[in-house]
Parts: sequence; structure tokens; C-alpha cells
Amino acid sequence: MNKLYIGNVSAEASEEDFETVFEQWKIPHSGPFLVKTGYAFVDCPDEKAAMKAIDILSGKVELHGKLIEVDYSVPKRLRSCKLQIRNIPPHMQWEVLDGMLAQYGTVESCEQVNTDTETAVVNVRYAAKDQARLSMEKLNGSMMENYALKVSYIPDETAVQEGPSAGGRRGFNARGPPRSGSPGLGARPKVQSDIPLRMLVPTQFVGAIIGKEGATIRNITKQTHSKIDIHRKENAGAAEKPITIHSTPEGCSSACTTIMEIMQKEAVDTKFTEEIPLKILAHNNFVGRLIGKEGRNLKKIEQDTGCKITISPLQDLTLYNPERTITLKGSIEACTRAEEEVMKKIRESYDSDMAAMNLQSNLIPGLNLNALGLFPGGGPGMGPSMPSVPPPGAHGGCPSFGQGQPESETVHLFIPALAVGAIIGKQGQHIKQLSHFAGASIKIAPAEGLDPKQRMVIIVGPPEAQFKAQCRLFGKLKEENFFGPKEEVKLEAHIKVPSFAAGRVIGKGGKTVNELQNLTCAEVVVPRDQTPDENDQVIVKISGHFFACQLAQRKIQEILAQVRRQQQPKPSSGAQTPIPRRK
Repeated sequence: MNKLYIGNVSAEASEEDFETVFEQWKIPHSGPFLVKTGYAFVDCPDEKAAMKAIDILSGKVELHGKLIEVDYSVPKRLRSCKLQIRNIPPHMQWEVLDGMLAQYGTVESCEQVNTDTETAVVNVRYAAKDQARLSMEKLNGSMMENYALKVSYIPDETAVQEGPSAGGRRGFNARGPPRSGSPGLGARPKVQSDIPLRMLVPTQFVGAIIGKEGATIRNITKQTHSKIDIHRKENAGAAEKPITIHSTPEGCSSACTTIMEIMQKEAVDTKFTEEIPLKILAHNNFVGRLIGKEGRNLKKIEQDTGCKITISPLQDLTLYNPERTITLKGSIEACTRAEEEVMKKIRESYDSDMAAMNLQSNLIPGLNLNALGLFPGGGPGMGPSMPSVPPPGAHGGCPSFGQGQPESETVHLFIPALAVGAIIGKQGQHIKQLSHFAGASIKIAPAEGLDPKQRMVIIVGPPEAQFKAQCRLFGKLKEENFFGPKEEVKLEAHIKVPSFAAGRVIGKGGKTVNELQNLTCAEVVVPRDQTPDENDQVIVKISGHFFACQLAQRKIQEILAQVRRQQQPKPSSGAQTPIPRRK
């Protein structure tokens, strides 16, 4: 059903006028135009034609001095739970879209629609009518990265039926209950982020923030449409307590401002004379990008907001506390503006990292992203408390790549020689923590060889440990600005393969290695005329960004496993397993 409603129609408009407009823009229609006073209807042959008419004509084409409005014509009885959202930014990630839709209710399905337009289109089904109505009211016309979203009902043929619809591209129910509602989208994007705002407040102000019988905190939560957790039981006796705020970026900032105002008032009432700075907690993974090359990002935020910003040193980090403290000093207004800019950078870093993870993770068999502990909260869900990090020696309880106990592998990763100090850390603390976290042996080889600009990192461990260790090494180089802000971290890794298996990696006429490069986007080279080492092994060189390197390593290990299976002696056909004699 692809019937269109055409609104804001001039009284002078005729059927011929609409025929001319549709013909001019090459939009097919499958029936005559039904022209009424002030509006009209027409049928399109398919959804693609209907969407083309909406995108090209609605609010853009003038007929007899009036800009016509074009949308789906949906009878009230079929206006139920299904919406179509158009003009979605083309580079927007699914995780960001999920978070935006989940603000208004439980999304049962979300299917992408193939179109000729540059922007994306999805059909969404909510669990209830009021959720779909709220989503349409809030999202229609709202701005997302300079794109105005267009939302309309689409016919819901199951409207008269009870129960959930058949699944679509992905269901969100597994992600847990929908978050509390958020304010409508305004002039700038208000997408609920998976990264909450975490702040530290002096313990003596916690009571005032909570209020009598929790009245104050409930009021803040209601006014800012946020979920606020005050972790009173953490760090018993500590001078400061963490607070976690889940909401849209605007909701987080509003709640933060209110909390700062409460603390200032309480300070006056109790004659507390010390300055009360705003302290934000941020996972160390994102701090390098917040600071920027030569501190440029922080300097700009300071200049733009008039706020003084300092960040706690790396030495304060531990395996169980991967957060850094960002201290903002200035007026409440200055701190609020600075908090918005700081969290914007952190959320951008998180979204970028998660997008990269999710785009590639399906190519690496057996990989459990949530258990790897590479990001705060272990993945898109983001728990309300401290970021989770697996305990020492643990592998997060996730299944390993492949079956059974995975074999240990050795990878030689080449990093800039200048980065060795950052990888090792003060008194070797960083490399020890990294080794502990990944469950791998990590050593820096002595400086030798022809290239003084590079040093070799020797990583020994099973596939999952290799993934963790290498991911952190790539990330550390980015954080410490050994690569530019827009430059992707690309490194070279060497793995050794039995000399008799090198031909299998190359393939006939180089077919296998070419397929590897096309699949993984990594450069894979098996140097010719190598002399095998004492273990009869030769080197395979892999160059590329993190996921390209990982995927190439896994594919090469699959080839080697296949070779090893073929090398195993087969039992002779005449041999039988002896049957034990009864006594």
C-alpha cells in the first residue's frame, strides 16, 4: 500500500498540474490524482516511488504559490506502531540510531529500506501505539547532524492483531528495558548516549543532593529526564563519591548544573569556603583524544569557556580503576559549557570505537565483544556503575575462538621506537597491567636491526589474549598522539608459519594471499627466498589497521589449522580398537 497524501494544495491546482509535476521529476504513479479542496491523493506503484515523491516534492516544490506537502496516506485504523524515518545521516551508526529510538519505547524491529537517496531510511515498529506516537512527535523535523529527520506513519496491517510482530533486522528487547523518556529533539542532536556522565562530588554534599527522603534527587531526575545513581557505598570513608547520570547529552548537562547549584548553596549555608570544582570521571581509553595533539583540544575548550581544566596523571590508574579525573574550575556557567564540550569529545570517541568494533566483529568467529573489556561497560549496554574490567588472569568468561583450549600463538608487532616508554609505563606498570588484563606475555625486544625507528613487541598468548593485547597497543599509540587526530593507526605484524605451509598461505599463482588482502584490507606478504629458521619456519608480514591485522591473523591461523589436520596420520582401515577381556 503506497498511497500518498498531498497537502497544502492551492484551490487552483488541478489533476493536470499534478501530472505535470510528477512527470517533470520522473516520479511514477499508478492511478489518477484525486484532488479535493486543499489536498489530494495518489497511488504509487511501489515504496521506492512513494519515498522518491516524499523526498523530492514535500516542502520543496511550489504549485500555484504554495509549497506542497507529501506524505504517506495512512487511515487512522492502520496508524498503530509502525513508522518510517527518512533523511537519516548516511554515516550514522546503528548503535546511535538504536539509542535514539529506544528513548521513546521498546523497539521490536528496525529494518533498513533500500533507496536511491544519499540519506538512509528505516521502518520501525514499536511495542505500543503511544510509543510510536511519542517517537513521531519528538523526532519529526528534529535535526541530526544538520539533517532534518522526516517521520511518518506507514500502514500497519497487523494493527488489529495483538502481540509482537515478526522480527526485523534486529530486535532491541535483548538489550534490556527501554530507558526513561527524554526531552524532544531540538536544534542540535539529543541522542541518548551509551556513555553516561560520571562526576565526583564531596561526600559532605551528598545528603543535600539526595534531599529529605530523596525528594531533591527525584525532582532533578524528573526535570532533566535522567536516571541518576549516587554510589554512596563505594569507597567507604572517602572524601568524594561518584555520581552516574544517564540521559541525553542535554539531560546530563542539565542534571550536572543543578547538582553544582545545590552544592554551591549548601556550601554557603554550611560556611564551606573552599572552591568546589566540577570533577568528571572518564575512561582512560578516551582521554588521549580529549586532550588532542599537543593539548590542542583542551586548550580550545579552556579558551572557549573560560574554564581551567586539569587531568589526573596516568600513575593514578589501576587495573580496577581505569578512569581519569578531569577537574574543571570556574563559574557554574563556565563549568557547564566546558562539561558539554568535554563530554562531546568523549562520546564521539566512544561512538567511533564501538562503530569500528561492531562493523568488524562479525568477521572474527567466536569473538565476544561484551566480555573483552576493551571499553567501559564492556559494550553498548553500559552498566550504571564503574566500568567493568575482567579480574586478573580472567578472560571475561567468554568462549574462546574455536573449540576447546586454544593454542598459544606468537605475534611480533612493530611500534614506533619513541612509543616504547609509553607502552612500558613508569617502572613497567603499564605493560604489566596490560599483560595481566590480556592474559598474554608481552615483551619489548632489544633495539637491533636495520630500522632504528621501530621496536618489536613480542606477544605470546591464545587468540583472545592476542586480540585484547593488540587492541590496547593500537589504542595506546593513538591516545599518546603517535598518530595524527585524523590518521588511522597502522602497524606491521609478523607471524611465523612452517615453511611447508607457506605455499598454502600464498596459494596457486598468489590466489589465496590476494583473496586474503581483498577480504581483510590488510597487506599480506610472504617474502620470497626466505631461509627457514632453526624451527623450519618462515615469516608472514601483515600490515594495516587493527581490525585488518586481526582478521588476517585469524584467517592465516585457519589455513595453518587446516594444514595441521591434513598432516595428522589417519588410522589404517584394518586396525581395530582392542576390546578389553572380561575377567
